[in-house]
Formats: sequence, structure tokens, C-alpha cells
Amino acid sequence: MYKEEFNPSQFMTERYFEFHHSYNETPPTVEFHQHPFYEIFFFLSGNVNYIIEGKNYSLRPGDILLTGSLDIHRPDIHAGKPYERIVIWLADDFFGHLKEFYGEDLTACFTDAAVNDYRLIRPDNQHIVQLKKLCSRISEARQSKEIGSYALASAYLTELLVQISRAYYDTPESIRHDVVENEKINEILVYINENLTEDLSLEHLAAAHYTSKYYLSRQFKQFTGLSLYQYIMKKRLTVSRNMLRNGSSVLDACFQCGFGDYSNYLKAFKREFGKTPSKYLKV
Repeated sequence: MYKEEFNPSQFMTERYFEFHHSYNETPPTVEFHQHPFYEIFFFLSGNVNYIIEGKNYSLRPGDILLTGSLDIHRPDIHAGKPYERIVIWLADDFFGHLKEFYGEDLTACFTDAAVNDYRLIRPDNQHIVQLKKLCSRISEARQSKEIGSYALASAYLTELLVQISRAYYDTPESIRHDVVENEKINEILVYINENLTEDLSLEHLAAAHYTSKYYLSRQFKQFTGLSLYQYIMKKRLTVSRNMLRNGSSVLDACFQCGFGDYSNYLKAFKREFGKTPSKYLKV
């Protein structure tokens, strides 16, 4: 299977999907990020804890993580072992075509992963072998210049999605022991995500959830990897970006996501995504 150099970019350049098989001897630095597409992270080797929305997943080779367009995440990569993974990015359009042609909604496992706030799949050894074979076929088809290669890669990818969907619903509850989380922080994360237009100051959140400002600030950073302010800003910007993609005006995206100042919103959006909201709309 073809391996590529790690690319820190989190932007798709292809319309439907991208397939990345990466290998690093030295751990790369990956910042917290989010992207406007679905992601399958297939972990092959290394020493990695993956942080997604306040949960810390201790990964084993063969583990799979599902992230959606609202999930703030990053891998915490430690030295000692080569870091190898397959990352597949999937646009809404890809799933849209599958639903149109086959009547199947293969985003269901991503949706349920977000609703249940649990994104880890741990296939058994037999399934891991099957998934690796499918990934090899996708990679080979993507590298081929023969007629129909892209269609073939799409067909293999569809089969992979079916297998991953089945594996998600077959994953036993027992693997939740490999997740480090904090019930109070989970409660506050849910509140933040459901109340982006409200007062989300440290003072208000601490009082509303019956905890001290010091405890909340320290525990929030420990479990999410971000300060309270950083998380809220990233989440508001991410939701506003998705609103723009779905046809909302820049003004609506600004004020419906809790930004009280339009000018500050424009500056923050450009800092986060590298372009202004109006330019993002034209992409």
C-alpha cells in the first residue's frame, strides 16, 4: 500500500473523498482542529491517545475512530514506535450519492457516534484483516491510471463503509474502559453545544453547574486539551462555518452562534480557517 508524507493540512482538495496512508518515524505535531467533512481514522501502529470532544481514547492497532464536522479533535502522539495510520475524508456529496443510488444512509454510524458521544470502534482480528485488504484495494485503485479506477476505488470505499458501520454496531460496551473522561466536564460540554448563543463565561458555567471557577478551568483543560475560551471559540466558529455551507448568510452565522460583535467574528473566522466568511461562501 502506498504511503505518503504527513500533510498537516485539514482541507479536502477533491470533491468526494480522499484516502491518506501516512507513516512517521518521528511523531508529528498535530494541533486541535475540525473540518467540514467526515473522517475515518484507522490506527495501525504507534503510541497514541486521541482526544475528541473531551474524551481521551487510548488506541490499540486496528482501532477506528469516527469524527464528524463538529468534532474538535487531535491525536496526542508519543515517541517510541513508528506512527502509522490510514485517514479517509468523506464529503457530504459522497454519502448523498450512495443514498440516492442505494437508499442507504451510511452516515448513521457517524451520527450515532456523535449522539452517543462515543466514537471508538475496535474490530476483531478477522475484521481488521478484511479492512486492511479493502484499504489496500482503495489505495491501488487510487494510484492506477486505468479506465474506471476512480469508480473502482469508490466501490471499494463503499464496501469499507458498510463493514465499518457493521463493526460500529457490533462493538462491545467493554471497550469503554479504554476511555478517560470526566462526567462533570461531559455535562458542561453538552450544555455549551446546546447553548452557543447564551452566556458561556467561566463565571456563569461554574455557577450553573455547581462547581468552582478554578476546578472547572483546570479540569476542562485537562480533559479537552483546550481552555474553556479556546473550546467555545472553536465550536462557535465550526458551527458558523457549517451554517455557511448550508446556505445561511454571514450575519445569521455570526449572531446565531453567539458572536456579539460582527467585526470580531470576521477576524476570528479568518484566523481559524484562513479566509473570510464571504470568501468561504464562494468556495
